[in-house]
Amino acid sequence: MHEHRREILEMLAKGQINTDEAERLIAALEPGVEEAKPNPPKYLRVLVESEDGRPDGPSTVRIRVPLQLLRSGVKLASLIPHNVHAHVNTALHDNGIRFDLGQVKPENLDELIDQLNDVTLHVDDKKHKVKIRFSQE
Repeated sequence: MHEHRREILEMLAKGQINTDEAERLIAALEPGVEEAKPNPPKYLRVLVESEDGRPDGPSTVRIRVPLQLLRSGVKLASLIPHNVHAHVNTALHDNGIRFDLGQVKPENLDELIDQLNDVTLHVDDKKHKVKIRFSQE
């Protein structure tokens, strides 16, 4: 670091840079000058939009779920006895949902949420068409 400082001062002495530029370069060499790290997201945002324009229901639903609540829920799911997991998984499977409750772990939640970011689902049934989007904020 002292070598870089010396080079900056030599450039100043030779007139290659002015004093303001030298000050900025030296300040950039100072320890503790780091870029600000962005705050981690606190919410999972779920946006449900009607695509069929039906007047008998809401056209848009916005939901903000605190990520800490999701993390707590995953931890609580680990308290469910393993024999109950099989019953829940069977019920989900019977309703067309391929999901294994035993595979959800707190350490996997952040990765799952990252994968959901900017995902768009289109849901069509006989009565309604909706679009569901996920993002973090």
